[in-house]
Amino acid sequence: MKVILNVDIANLGEEGDVCDVKPGYARNYLLPRGMVLLDNTQNRALFESRRSDIEKRRQQKADAARSQREKIEAEPLVISMPAGENGRLFGSVTPATIVEQLGKAGMSVEKRNIDVPEKTIKTLGTYKVRVKLYGEEEAQLTVQVIAAGKANEESKQKPTPTPPATEPVVETAPEASSDADDVQTPEVESTETDETEPGTD
Repeated sequence: MKVILNVDIANLGEEGDVCDVKPGYARNYLLPRGMVLLDNTQNRALFESRRSDIEKRRQQKADAARSQREKIEAEPLVISMPAGENGRLFGSVTPATIVEQLGKAGMSVEKRNIDVPEKTIKTLGTYKVRVKLYGEEEAQLTVQVIAAGKANEESKQKPTPTPPATEPVVETAPEASSDADDVQTPEVESTETDETEPGTD
């Protein structure tokens, strides 16, 4: 059965596309939800009247995909995983893992659009992952898988130097004020000595 897509549908196409679908799928799922219209002369004319708006929306999606590609390729995605001494992971990095980490970085990508080499990553290292965006637009994501233990050690070592740096600053303040008091006392005495010298002459 031929239908015209009223919205973008994964694995079928975009709004305005004409597709062949199974009659049962169309009648029981797509048509009741308003996701498609039957492909006939009246509905084709309806979509032609909406053509300019549909093209605008497609252009917006293409622009958004290019912007997202730049963000994805800007820097590596670092994922820490438990691993043995031989570098083999206790578990694996899957498309779902990458989608979750990208989400934390503010980037929304569907799991089906993540193409991981050999489906999963099972050892430490740096990998190139293909991310399908919109249309022909794709991004090459660099994934760095590091040992979780090393990441924890680095985070513990970084805050350590900070407290000693603040302690000398607190101790220096009272020493500066006591020196200032000592300097003021001899200044008063030197003034009296200057006044007695003219009287002697």
